[in-house]
Amino acid sequence: MATNGTTKGNGHSTTTSDPHDNVIPLLINGKEILTSTTFDVVDPSNGKTLWAASSASTDHANEAVTAAQAAFPRWSKTKPSARRDIFLKAADILASRAEELGQYMMQETGSEAAFAGGFNVPNSVEMLRDVAGRIITIQGQVPVCGQEDVSAIVYKQPYGVVLGIAPWNAPYILGFRAVAYALAAGNTTILKGPELSPKCYWAIGSVFKEAGLPDGCLNVLYHRPQDAAAVTSTLIEHPAVKKINFTGSTLVGSIIAAQAGKNLKPCLMELGGKASAIVLPDADLQRAATSCAHGAFLHSGQVCMSTERILVHSSVVADFITAFKSAINDIYGPHASAPILVTSAGVKKNQNLVAQAVDKGAEVISGDCSKKEASETRMRPIVIGGVKKDMDIYHHESFGPTVSLIEVSSEDEAIAIANDTEYGLTSAVFTSNLATGLRVAKQIESGAVHINNMTIHDESNLPHGGWKKSGFGRFNASQGLEEFLQSKTVTWQD
Repeated sequence: MATNGTTKGNGHSTTTSDPHDNVIPLLINGKEILTSTTFDVVDPSNGKTLWAASSASTDHANEAVTAAQAAFPRWSKTKPSARRDIFLKAADILASRAEELGQYMMQETGSEAAFAGGFNVPNSVEMLRDVAGRIITIQGQVPVCGQEDVSAIVYKQPYGVVLGIAPWNAPYILGFRAVAYALAAGNTTILKGPELSPKCYWAIGSVFKEAGLPDGCLNVLYHRPQDAAAVTSTLIEHPAVKKINFTGSTLVGSIIAAQAGKNLKPCLMELGGKASAIVLPDADLQRAATSCAHGAFLHSGQVCMSTERILVHSSVVADFITAFKSAINDIYGPHASAPILVTSAGVKKNQNLVAQAVDKGAEVISGDCSKKEASETRMRPIVIGGVKKDMDIYHHESFGPTVSLIEVSSEDEAIAIANDTEYGLTSAVFTSNLATGLRVAKQIESGAVHINNMTIHDESNLPHGGWKKSGFGRFNASQGLEEFLQSKTVTWQD
């Protein structure tokens, strides 16, 4: 990494006393590029500047596409075994650098060590290994034609240059995923990372480069917020970019999808969520309470799959609340530091959602929004009851440590409320009867339903994506590879 500071023997730089001496470069055509325009990256735990990052311009965007376009003919023709070996080597390198990369994530996003180096990095390692094993399974078809003396082959071929846009909150899982399946299928890529965690995204490029991925196959960009529209538009509208995948908010996703649509380019979208966890009368309440505490407040609630509503049957609501409060206290109580959000805006948003709900008749069951924490980016978990449809918190994704607890009188009512949202990414059902769980799961309008587990569940071997305004298309598993392949039908006269 480019820097004016010292460099360790493994090639990774240390931070000097002046954070502006430690500049995160872009990666274009295998070269680390420092730009004259930079932006500061702040540690959300204390507000101090960590380092500066190079900021891509529209010229850099065009250079990245040109590099990817030039690399495509050769990369698309590499044998599956060669691609597999690069992915396996990248997985080993990532595993060996787990502590380093986990530290970057903790510094840039304020995440706990368990979520950074203990979860994001190892799950990314597993993803790379899983994808590596699937590369050799890519195959076409030889259908039987209806016309005599006519034969056909259906080939599966890569698109070309793929643009992946990924967020800050789980930078390794979501960043690697934005390019890994496309690369495995023979495409070349541009990874546009967020301004909040550029060093994490630099590290993704670094891992692949160290693993021997040819120059130009992966180009990594980030930029100042004020340059977002120009740089993103340049990438989407470039004729060489053939497909876009985006993970982020529904609002931004709709803008990107609209622009891609104007250019007739296919998209894969994984967007926001408003996940419900349904607790039925026969549920193991302790298990449900612990799972809901983790599902609602892991990573300060800044996960698209976070539990936003807990729908509890009236016959067990009192006992569940007792168990839920106990679980929250055990995990996030006074003995633990207040969870960190990446910006103070997230705290203010959640405080406003709670205040508006309370003004309209809701009650705070657990937590205290008015409590002053060590920084403006910290907020302890809040559980709010009595939530109704006229409250913003009923409809809006909080993306923070706030969850609504809603009492229901029947299974049908729980399903109706779970489906009463424009989102449909994930959900959970707690019951001791698997048949009941499966019956409910089939009726919930979401891309995933987890029985007796928290709403946050994402594995590289399971297809992942949303219904409704939570997006379309699927990452992960064989479906993730298929997203980045297009078919070509070839016929001939025998």
